[in-house]
Amino acid sequence: MVKELSHLERVQAALNDEPVDRLPVYPIACGVSRQLLDGGKMTYEQWARDPANYANGFEAVHRRFDLDFAIGLMDLSVIAADLGSHVRFDDAHTPSVDGPFIKDLEDYDRLEVPDINEGRIGTIIRGSELIAKKIGKEAVTSAFLEGPLLVLTQSATAEKVFLDYIYEPETIKRSLRKITEFEKDIVEAVGRTGVSAICWDYLWANYSVLDDSEYKALEGDHFAPELNDATKANGMAVTIHNCADLPHLDTQIKEFKPSIYSMAYYPLVEGSLSASQVIGKGYADETLVAGNLDPQAFEQYTVEQVESSTRALAQEVKTALCERGLNSRYVLASGCEVPPTSTCRLDNIDAFVRSAKQYGSF
Repeated sequence: MVKELSHLERVQAALNDEPVDRLPVYPIACGVSRQLLDGGKMTYEQWARDPANYANGFEAVHRRFDLDFAIGLMDLSVIAADLGSHVRFDDAHTPSVDGPFIKDLEDYDRLEVPDINEGRIGTIIRGSELIAKKIGKEAVTSAFLEGPLLVLTQSATAEKVFLDYIYEPETIKRSLRKITEFEKDIVEAVGRTGVSAICWDYLWANYSVLDDSEYKALEGDHFAPELNDATKANGMAVTIHNCADLPHLDTQIKEFKPSIYSMAYYPLVEGSLSASQVIGKGYADETLVAGNLDPQAFEQYTVEQVESSTRALAQEVKTALCERGLNSRYVLASGCEVPPTSTCRLDNIDAFVRSAKQYGSF
């Protein structure tokens, strides 16, 4: 029996595969935090464009649900918007690009990087500093950034980027180089905020879209490793989130060597790995794996269904860890962000955290 640990002690122990009192827990509750601000009346855009609102949301989530992490995910259109794409905001959906900046081949070379202190990147940088001050001594704090290939597909659409790469690979690579250098500047600024890590979203390392050679040529051989190295050089841990159905686990875990790897599970997709399969195949030997309750559970399930699903996940994980000879290399988490809508049910987040702590205990 391990004594009750603090959030930071628990995560550090799990990173080192040491015995813990319970498995760490983190519903990826980010944009939904605005329900806890301004009497639940704050819009997503108000939350995403103001550093104080952004930070206050993560503090409110931490206080309400008592979580082991605070991962500063805003959405996947942040950098694309700052590069010139138009983003739609509403309360029913995650913000998304509805007017990509890149419309023809010449536009790739017209990309101009903005001042990192402006736009929503500026919000993330200043907000990260506030988050670190508010809860950095209690929980693991992290910024969240889109990888360069994801930024480019958000700026042009994925179909256009991948088709253009076939005929104009050097044009695409020039854009990726420009974005990567811009993101290195962002990493340096985030490194001064006091957060513990950067969580990178390298979404296109995904066998549903790209094979190993294609992904490595576009991002995996140069740009992602450079950003991982820059993250470490600026005193932060590298973590990776990939909610794709068939992620390149060998590349993203065994080669990139993140401290934490967050992933989803798609039971209807052949080849998608469950929590126990990920552990059984040795990936938790390499990193602290996080996942993988269906995020729609927080909006669509009853409390009883959330409790039952969380119990099943916790038991599956603990059994697989035991069979693998591991102590604690798993975070009970959602496979992707808790829906950041105004209709997402906070009582389901409560049920997940409460059940994860109960059934994830040792």
